[in-house]
Amino acid sequence: MGRRIAYYRSVAHPKMTQQQLADRAGVALGTIRKIERGERGVTDHTLDSIAAALGVDPARLVADREHVATRIRDALPAVSAAIAAYDVPDDGPVRPLPELRTAVAQTTAWRLSAQYLQIARTVPDLLAELARAAAVAPPANAQETAGLLVTAYRAADAVAYKYRARDLSARLIELMRWAAPGAQDPLLAAAVGYVRTETFFAAHAHAAGLRALEQALDACPMPTAPQSTAARGALHMRAAVIAGRAGHADAADEHLAEARALGDRVLEDVYQGTAFGPDSVRIHEVSVAVSLGDGHVQRAFDVAREWKPSADLPAERRSGFYIELARAQLWGGLMEDAFESLKVARRIAPQHTREHPWVREDAATLRRLKRADAETLTSFAEWCHAD
Repeated sequence: MGRRIAYYRSVAHPKMTQQQLADRAGVALGTIRKIERGERGVTDHTLDSIAAALGVDPARLVADREHVATRIRDALPAVSAAIAAYDVPDDGPVRPLPELRTAVAQTTAWRLSAQYLQIARTVPDLLAELARAAAVAPPANAQETAGLLVTAYRAADAVAYKYRARDLSARLIELMRWAAPGAQDPLLAAAVGYVRTETFFAAHAHAAGLRALEQALDACPMPTAPQSTAARGALHMRAAVIAGRAGHADAADEHLAEARALGDRVLEDVYQGTAFGPDSVRIHEVSVAVSLGDGHVQRAFDVAREWKPSADLPAERRSGFYIELARAQLWGGLMEDAFESLKVARRIAPQHTREHPWVREDAATLRRLKRADAETLTSFAEWCHAD
């Protein structure tokens, strides 16, 4: 761990001295020196402080990634407790609205960069505080506070969904739907419709999920500005994938074409917490090809041959591209390429990759079929708990 901390300190922009790291992390300089030399261990609290100071997820600093996953799962009951009292919040402090806005923006940044431990550590208290804020918000602040609550629920859901706490995820999505009307923002409602699709993916209820997305599209504002264009485009992207999972190739192609046309009208960016633009549409072209199955994987290869996601895209989306591409490569008999794609996904977003069910399935398949580089593959398979 000490070597990893020293590495991330040296590649920080600008480069950080041990004293600067100590100051930012609130840790004694002597402690930083001893940790980097491997002369002392690191508590979870110190690890989190150092990771925050370096701007990286704690999972990047530890060798035992299972420890990080355990910490995340151990935090989920606190999320459940926080949302159990969504309408009867306890007494406690409430920060001014600008500070709450900043805190929620941070959770969104962690979600987009797949830093789930950071969310799991902080979101229970944030949800409780936002529930208190919503209960006492003056009329002038009520709509924004409701919107912040929806956004925080979404960050919590990202952790629950990735770590397969499906009941908790479904509950958080229902609370998003409950709180969204208070924001009186149709674009936020569209984002909730986008996230709601998770419940249909988890239940393999793809046809029902497609209907729900088409209803969300009917309610979504017309694409007259970048925000509304992105909202509709994101819904079409999601509809294309779930139509593919339902085996409706024509519907998948139609929604993908709509997404592509809308994506060409905006810059690649994050809108209402969802990345959208030409690059996101390309990633979803790969997702649709994989959703439709073996006969369509050439479409995934065509995209990957001409284009790769840039570092400017959110880490979760970039790693998802390589996870989907690995599955297409596996189906196409490109074993070495599939393994390389999985390793790239891990480098980009280790927590997202490690918890993705397709990664485990594909690593297990590669382990059974592949012979070369067996030691590295075995290590990867053990890392992601592939059977």
